[in-house]
Amino acid sequence: MRLPRRAYNVGMADKQCIVHFSGNVQGVGFRYTACRVAQGYNVTGTVRNLPDGRVECIAEGEAAQIEAFLRELSDQMDSYIRSQCRQTAPHSGRFKSFGVSF
Repeated sequence: MRLPRRAYNVGMADKQCIVHFSGNVQGVGFRYTACRVAQGYNVTGTVRNLPDGRVECIAEGEAAQIEAFLRELSDQMDSYIRSQCRQTAPHSGRFKSFGVSF
């Protein structure tokens, strides 16, 4: 279930999740899809192509919102994803919105 977007306030349960997607993930609208999906969740962060052919997605926010966002992104791009590698880190607060990095 998507929650309406609201002003983002850092909370105690906020975290950062870094996901590296492998497969046929470049040149298929992956970054565009990530940005579109992120609009439905209270997450900030970035998505970018890596030189080795993977896509890196960094999402910050409440754990449940991050998980829901990543689940929907993975579901929509499933036919292009071969594997994903996830890491978590403390919330950095460096992102004001979700967008593409180059």
